[in-house]
Amino acid sequence: MTVVKTALVTGASSGIGEAVATKLHTLGYTVYGAARRTERLSDVAGIRPLPMDVTDDASMRAGVEKIVADTGRIDVLVNNAGYGSYGAVEDVPMDEARHQMEVNVFGAARLTQLVLPHMRSRRTGTIVNVTSMGGRFHSPLGAWYHSSKFALEALSDCLRMELKPFGIDVVVIEPGNIRSDGSSVTAETLRAASGEGPYAAWAGAVLNALTSQANARRESPPSVVADAVGQAVTARRPKTRYAAGFGARLLIAARGVLSDRVFDHLMARAIGVPSNSGKK
Repeated sequence: MTVVKTALVTGASSGIGEAVATKLHTLGYTVYGAARRTERLSDVAGIRPLPMDVTDDASMRAGVEKIVADTGRIDVLVNNAGYGSYGAVEDVPMDEARHQMEVNVFGAARLTQLVLPHMRSRRTGTIVNVTSMGGRFHSPLGAWYHSSKFALEALSDCLRMELKPFGIDVVVIEPGNIRSDGSSVTAETLRAASGEGPYAAWAGAVLNALTSQANARRESPPSVVADAVGQAVTARRPKTRYAAGFGARLLIAARGVLSDRVFDHLMARAIGVPSNSGKK
């Protein structure tokens, strides 16, 4: 008798999440696509829509309970839900900073807590945390976004060690520049926080970089991330990290060999604002 494995993918209503959910379905998984708004998921063939808000503990509990009641198992959790909040540290309200961490870190951590008892009881499973190449380096006006992704990387490393005795794999996926709706959200938060004031020159440069045609041409399709997830969940011994999409491998490698100040200068030049732009 063939056992059909079950996967839960958060942030599945568009972009990377939708592509990952579709990929896992083609690999034979029963896939639950979790999102706050599930209307779009009704049009994605083979995906079971699951209302879920990763900042709402009750909705996460209900979602996990439903999956276990339906299928009796959770084999793969893909923590993909997240967004990018940009703005200077001085400008971003602490409520927004907390929300960034709540969505990108604590939601993934809590959902992991909820599925782990089911994985441990069967001594098998895979936790896939979608971070970003931005979880390995920094850029101006992205402090809270980068902090959240750095934190999720560290959380994943600790989890990997803790869960090894139970036969559970922990994998980090580090997307590069991926075509999605996320850039518009990032641009909105940046304009709101730092569109005016002492950091306006930086904000304008970052906004130009986000919305330029050159940037659009460099965006990889979400399918490259989905393919990396597919490789990870089907490997007998998956790698701990998979970089996928434009710029990911190059920039992560550069951060590993360049000094802090040289990398600062590189990022400033790439975005288009001199490193002394804040001086008068």
